[in-house]
Amino acid sequence: MMKRLMVILALALMFSCNNSSTNETTVASKDTVTEQIDYAYLPENHPPDNWDKGDQRNIAMVLRSLKGFETKNIDQAMEPFADTVRWAADGIDVRMTKDSLRSMFIDSWQNMTNIKIKMDDYEAVISKDKKTEYVTLWYKQIVTNTKGEVDSLSCVDDVRIEKGKITEIDEKTRRYPAKI
Repeated sequence: MMKRLMVILALALMFSCNNSSTNETTVASKDTVTEQIDYAYLPENHPPDNWDKGDQRNIAMVLRSLKGFETKNIDQAMEPFADTVRWAADGIDVRMTKDSLRSMFIDSWQNMTNIKIKMDDYEAVISKDKKTEYVTLWYKQIVTNTKGEVDSLSCVDDVRIEKGKITEIDEKTRRYPAKI
């Protein structure tokens, strides 16, 4: 997933124009020679060169929130969230109040004694029309439950930012054995 997103982001920065009636795009290469590229698919809701580099302060805000959750500082974790948040993950896609999200965070700690985040990478993007902003995080989450059992997840979080607040988290996870 990380490689796919990085390729999409790299391609988005490279595209110079898009003919929306076909899947062909003309791009300028490093040596200023243009070439026609035929893509098997185009995004349905925007052109393929829709994204610019986003505000790095959004990354810092999202990371502080994640650090708050990791250290069981729920107030810090909740600070950047909007009053209503959409949470999408495996088997869940709900819109909830900030108070419900706070309760969910607190409840999740009932079965855990420790969480360790090992960050792989992050990126902020903003749409060319400046209406849509996301921060994407790639990280490993290692959890110790109350029985002392260790489990781990590989996570990719797409976090939507609106008016300086987190309004959506779309989380993709994969389980794998923890290295102890």
